[in-house]
Amino acid sequence: MTAAPASVTAATASVTAATASVTAPTASVTAVCRVSALLPDSGTIGVTAIDKRPVDGPVHVRPLGLRADVQADRKHHGGIDQAVYAFADEDAVHFAELLGREVVPGLFGENLRTSGVDVTGAVIGERWAVGGTLVLEVTKPRVPCGTFARRLGEAMWVKRFYAEGRPGTYLRVVKAGPVQAGDGVTVLSRPSHGVTIGEAFTGLRPDRAEALLAAVDGPDRLRLTDEVRGFAEKALRGRVPA
Repeated sequence: MTAAPASVTAATASVTAATASVTAPTASVTAVCRVSALLPDSGTIGVTAIDKRPVDGPVHVRPLGLRADVQADRKHHGGIDQAVYAFADEDAVHFAELLGREVVPGLFGENLRTSGVDVTGAVIGERWAVGGTLVLEVTKPRVPCGTFARRLGEAMWVKRFYAEGRPGTYLRVVKAGPVQAGDGVTVLSRPSHGVTIGEAFTGLRPDRAEALLAAVDGPDRLRLTDEVRGFAEKALRGRVPA
């Protein structure tokens, strides 16, 4: 992966003191997707904005997500901590083999399709430089819902998606900026607690939950979403006494 561009140096200076700068080879955005149309849906809202499709050229990303993108159910989707949803090409290939059909960019409702980024292995709180200006922070795994299941039209889809352990990640916007297909992705910093998106999705061990919660008041000053904090607290409640 290429070194972080000079334009993001100031944005990352405050987060590198307690974290290690991390790089990896040839990571990039392969597609940028936003809503094509609101589709009828049998859920409580009546419509869904999960129909994301690739767009050409740069799209500006602000604290609430991509310009001209929307969410139909704003109680459960969107917001500061779910501004951008990223899904990996590598995971799309896995699901294509599972489903016996192509998983085209946007099919899972993602905004960014990436290549060469370990999305499942991303550490909660790690920061990515995307292109020349945009900086994003990993917040939480995507949790499948009924809307997603109806979108795919696959039997027992929520259960099957959980079983594969490849949820993609939501990101918050640290520094706004444009994004387009072909932009490089650089992992700028990675919190020392080490808890990954995959671990949070499949179930935290008590010791990993403790590490995650301790990072809130530790040198990383980790900002947890309510959902991820709930995952950690559930893991601790389920601890078997010594």
